[in-house]
Amino acid sequence: MADETGQTPAEAARGNRRKVREGVVVSTKMDKTAVVAVIERVRHPRYAKTVQRTKRLYAHDEANDARTGDRVRIQETRPLSKLKRWRVVEVLERAK
Repeated sequence: MADETGQTPAEAARGNRRKVREGVVVSTKMDKTAVVAVIERVRHPRYAKTVQRTKRLYAHDEANDARTGDRVRIQETRPLSKLKRWRVVEVLERAK
C-alpha cells in the first residue's frame, strides 16, 4: 500500500531514486498526456554565464486534470510510450 508520497514501503526502504521536476504545462492536446516545459539554469562551461535551458518532457496525466499554464510536479517513471517517461504527481498552481 502506498503512502502520501505515492511510494510503497519497499521503495521507501531502499530509497526512492526517481527524479522529481517542476515545470509549466505547455500542451494537453493528447489524451492522458501533458507536455511540461522544465527550465534549468546551468553555468556555461567557458563563459561562466548562467543560461536557461528548457526541456519539454512528456508526462502521463491519468485523470486529465492538468491544464495549459498550470505549474506541476512530475516524477520519473518507467517508459509508458515512445516518448513518455514521466508522470504528473500533483498540480502545484492553477493557471490564472
